[in-house]
Amino acid sequence: MAALVLARPFRRGPACLWRLLRREAGGATGGPWGRGRLGARRGAGGSEVLRKSLQSGVVLSAGSFLVYEAHKLISGFAEVHASFKVEEVIEQADYLYGSGETEKLYRLLVQHKNSDDAELLWRLARASRDLAQLSSTSAEQRKQLAYEALEYTKKALEKNESNFAAHKWYGICLSDVGDFEGIKTKIGNAFIIKEHFERAVELNPKDATTIHLIGIWCYSFAEMPWYQRKIAATLFATPPTSTFEEALRYFHMAEEADPNFYSKNLLYLGKTYLKLNNKKLALLWLSKAKDYPAHTEEDKQVQKEALELLNSI
Repeated sequence: MAALVLARPFRRGPACLWRLLRREAGGATGGPWGRGRLGARRGAGGSEVLRKSLQSGVVLSAGSFLVYEAHKLISGFAEVHASFKVEEVIEQADYLYGSGETEKLYRLLVQHKNSDDAELLWRLARASRDLAQLSSTSAEQRKQLAYEALEYTKKALEKNESNFAAHKWYGICLSDVGDFEGIKTKIGNAFIIKEHFERAVELNPKDATTIHLIGIWCYSFAEMPWYQRKIAATLFATPPTSTFEEALRYFHMAEEADPNFYSKNLLYLGKTYLKLNNKKLALLWLSKAKDYPAHTEEDKQVQKEALELLNSI
């Protein structure tokens, strides 16, 4: 229905302008210059030449002005139409994402990879990453999709630095690329990743996913093995560190912001309580992760890991 509402004035616009052009052009030729008011003050020969020159100039001037105005109006309609199209694509994308249609979502969004819209670009980055996570995706495709996703988030940030989701997905995608470039690069990017997550939370304090990601960052550095700590020490004067208590605080903050929003947050609450030797609460959260409805490939992996941990306790 919205498309029809937009399409109607867009089709009528040029026709209205054409009638306006004809009407205004007619008014110019039949106006004061056409009636020869200047001619009464000049000689017959000179006045006729001047009259025709002025008449021609006014008609051309009026015509040029009206063509310019027509171009502006048509451009305005085109901009509205383009804006509407972006909103329509985003609406379709969000529906497909909510339905777990990863491949269809990617095919929809990749058509707009040259867009200048940050909302489209970060969604394309997310879709690229989700496609990379599918078990049917080859190792080579997974790597290619990871790097493409990072480029989409870079472009999204260039277009709109104040877009919280662009910061969030830039941090995620930068971390993913680190998996292909080795532990040294991954650790080297650690502070940059956290900075983007923190900027995302600053822009949108209620986004549970970003709060969860800061928790993951803390958990990763809390359990970092000694040899990775040595690498971190060579890269930074003050290497990144954290604790399981800090990670737990962020996981709970995420759950408070949006209860039961993400299977992986439930899993990490269970895993963190295990690290802190609290088996009772570990059982509670791991059971919730195991029973979480599996809408995505990641949800299935979470269920599997939660069940394995439950069986090991």
